[in-house]
Amino acid sequence: MPSDTVDHAKLRHHGDVDVYPGMLDFAVNVQGSAPPEWLRARLAARLDDLGRYPSAAADLAARTAVAARHGRTPDEVLLLAGAAEGFAMVPKLAPRLAAVIHPSFTEPELALREAGIPVTRVVLEPPYHLDPAAVPAEADLVVLGNPTNPTSVLHPADTVRALRRPGRVVVVDEAFADAVVGEPESVARAATPDLLVLRSLTKTWALAGLRCGYVLGDPGLLARLNHGRAHWPLGALQLEAITATAEPEAVAAAQERAAVIAENRAAMVDRLTALGIHVHTPAHGPFLLLRVPDGELLRKHVVGRGIAVRRADTFPGLGPDHLRVAVRSAAEVDRLVAAIRAAGV
Repeated sequence: MPSDTVDHAKLRHHGDVDVYPGMLDFAVNVQGSAPPEWLRARLAARLDDLGRYPSAAADLAARTAVAARHGRTPDEVLLLAGAAEGFAMVPKLAPRLAAVIHPSFTEPELALREAGIPVTRVVLEPPYHLDPAAVPAEADLVVLGNPTNPTSVLHPADTVRALRRPGRVVVVDEAFADAVVGEPESVARAATPDLLVLRSLTKTWALAGLRCGYVLGDPGLLARLNHGRAHWPLGALQLEAITATAEPEAVAAAQERAAVIAENRAAMVDRLTALGIHVHTPAHGPFLLLRVPDGELLRKHVVGRGIAVRRADTFPGLGPDHLRVAVRSAAEVDRLVAAIRAAGV
């Protein structure tokens, strides 16, 4: 049931605070250090427009592009300054009791708790499979990630849909769904009145500094989320990025990138397992959950060798023996493996 002894500092922790200039970054799940050249060109072409306020036409164009990408209508799309903004809006739904599936991204729980919403945690044990019956029947809001950060578990779409109940809203964080080949378990195309799906453009397109995302859902629910929002909530560059990355060529490019991620992930699993490290599998996201004895000591060791990895004890249900590493190329993994070997793991 709702807990009064929750460490908000842990809920607020994000891997970016552990990465310093010059470090090899396995801590943050962003692919690449900057957007691809074609996207940079699209953004640069809009710089001359920054002297004008973002237009309603640009907002509609972005929503139309996103809607077409997911088989929805523009009024089923709400554009966000990053998916995290969407989580900050969720308390506006005023649930009586929110259930958050863990281990998972902690920002939604933090937003709910800071708004005074009662929260209950549904903590999954390894292998982190979701049983909808484990969610309290009285919960009228349920939040889960798919694929889930940091476990890299991909829940079946049928299981996600089984969370639905009369009077309940289900919020699905699909921030990493476009890193899964074919997006087979996504519910983004499901136009149901009780389902909200959040998407982020931060990871695949290296747009963390621009803050771009959107939420898909029933227009009535989206209106409740949008109520009281500041005028011009997104800038011209954000609108351009959302439009550009929703176009068919960009979606195809993201899928090509997802295939590369899958290959790199499989190779990483083999190499880390060969070191005697427990890697949670099957893994479907652009990151892996590791379990090693005294993970915090190992993390500090590799930091000393200029490599950042994500501590995972800030995720409810995990402890100091857990670490999360982003999927990277073979050359980058070479350095990580060398650092781990030097630590004597």
